[in-house]
Amino acid sequence: MVNGYAGRILHVDLTEGKTWVEEPAEEFYRRYLGGNGFVAYYLLKELPKGADPLGPENVLIFATGTITGIPVAGAGRSCVGAKAPLTGGYGEADVGGFFGAELKRAGFDAIVVRGRAPKPVYLWIHEGEVELRPAEHLWGTKTHECQEAIQEELGDSRVRLAMIGPAGEKLVRFACVINDLRHAAGRTGLGAVMGSKNLKAVAARGKGQVPVADPEGLRELARWMRENWKEKAGELYELGTDGGLLGLSEIGALPTRNFQDGQFEGAEKITGTTMRDTILIGREGCFACPIRCKRVVKVEDEYQVDPIYGGPEYETVASFSSNCGIDDLKAIAKAHELCNAYGLDTISTGMAVSFAMECFENGLLTLEDTGGLELRFGNAQAMVELTRQICEREGLGDLLAEGPLAAARKIGSGAERYVLHVKGQPFPMHECRTRHGQALGYAVSPTGADHMHNFWDGSMAKEPLPESLRSLGVYQSVPQTELNYHKVRAYTYVTNWQWLHNHLGHCMFIPWSREQIVQLVRAITGWETNMWELFKVAERGVTMARVFNLREGLGRRDDVLPERVATPFVTKTVNEKPVPPEVLDEHVSIFYGMMGWDPETGVPTGPRLQELDIAWVQEQLEA
Repeated sequence: MVNGYAGRILHVDLTEGKTWVEEPAEEFYRRYLGGNGFVAYYLLKELPKGADPLGPENVLIFATGTITGIPVAGAGRSCVGAKAPLTGGYGEADVGGFFGAELKRAGFDAIVVRGRAPKPVYLWIHEGEVELRPAEHLWGTKTHECQEAIQEELGDSRVRLAMIGPAGEKLVRFACVINDLRHAAGRTGLGAVMGSKNLKAVAARGKGQVPVADPEGLRELARWMRENWKEKAGELYELGTDGGLLGLSEIGALPTRNFQDGQFEGAEKITGTTMRDTILIGREGCFACPIRCKRVVKVEDEYQVDPIYGGPEYETVASFSSNCGIDDLKAIAKAHELCNAYGLDTISTGMAVSFAMECFENGLLTLEDTGGLELRFGNAQAMVELTRQICEREGLGDLLAEGPLAAARKIGSGAERYVLHVKGQPFPMHECRTRHGQALGYAVSPTGADHMHNFWDGSMAKEPLPESLRSLGVYQSVPQTELNYHKVRAYTYVTNWQWLHNHLGHCMFIPWSREQIVQLVRAITGWETNMWELFKVAERGVTMARVFNLREGLGRRDDVLPERVATPFVTKTVNEKPVPPEVLDEHVSIFYGMMGWDPETGVPTGPRLQELDIAWVQEQLEA
């Protein structure tokens, strides 16, 4: 057995109703670690080129990481991957909660699912045993009803679930996988893949402990975090991720009215402080984490928001509020509840609503198209109703459920100019006209526009630079709204480290230093690893994701930004500077070169694949 791992990968063929277990060698774990590394590996190895994302050939992967399930802060993360219904390319989303830890303790590091069950099923994993169970009685249930029914059926309230709601069953292309009701593997539409396979849920229960090489060293690191997290991350507990919303508006970086502006006049009404003082009733967290950044809210007026689904975080708040011109925190909480109950990505849903609002205000959608909804910016009731319609695939919601880009192409009349996306995935709630390194990150992300494996330009604008950058060999300050090779180099180093978190199953919000993360991996595995080796794992994973996209037809022409990013805000906003397409294109080439990819095409070179010890990937490029 490999320290830090269960040592077993579960394979499931839903078409045949069969399961089998793979026991990889230690070199496999050390080369790919877990999480994103496992997803990229199995997609390249097992998925036929050109497979329909919603067809039985697609491969759905649930993957833990090195740190997942270890009793230290930040160890509650795992990931889900497949060919993405939203983009047609590399699909991967990370998620917190307890399911990942429970899966590893139940005896498996990952699950690789193929085929399509003839009738709805759920997968039951416990103490190393596996069973496919009927789920016809669960089909159509919302996530809370599903969880209650499965826990009652199995006679254990501590069973943890990764599941879909009705949105995944109805194949909404940005449906997500919900863990434990309050945690979402939100992006790229992986809930729709699960629905296409007639897989309602994966239930896990394990009582085993994950073996570690150095228990005392691990306890010492855990003690350090218990004693220091409040000083370094206390605001996350107090205000959650929404705590910085007002600051973003003040500097012109808060997406407003479908990214037409960067400042919102109602920002003070939707902050983490306002939430704390009004509708917040509790705080929750993930496995082994003391920070408890998750919000729990309750509303008892016309919207009736059930606290069982937790509460909105920053991305959800901004996507349904400033991005839709709405300052009603209770309405935002209701939209969040709908998304968690039905299993929808709140970012993509909010962006679909704001896109429809801009189309309506410009005459591309009429009252007849909207079923009488006045889809104007600021209309909270219309926002909530359209969210419900997307969940149920009713009316205009049925069109938007295909994704904003697909909807725009059907609407026509130039509607595509109102879609803020990369590769079909809507922008997250961060305005890249105030951060040009982040703009580059949106463009080249293998999953489409993403904020988590991205760069935050503010740290590089400081003088002197923070030690976190200097220790990577980055010494040159660069303004936020500027791109040059210094920033591209910093972007390359920093985001590879961000990708590493997804391999390890580790939360990026936990204030471990890079050196401490290396110490964690050493204490868990017993490997004499270092930062160099871990960086190489991340580079390997990003490069495999790139190869997968190339194989599926996504290339340089898709590493671009929408027209709006190259235009000024509607109103004058501080710090705002458009990103010229030619400047972006120049620096995309620089990034390719720094990654060891062909500067013109973005195709990883043969020597680069050999240097990363994944020469086997070459055959995928040749295919």
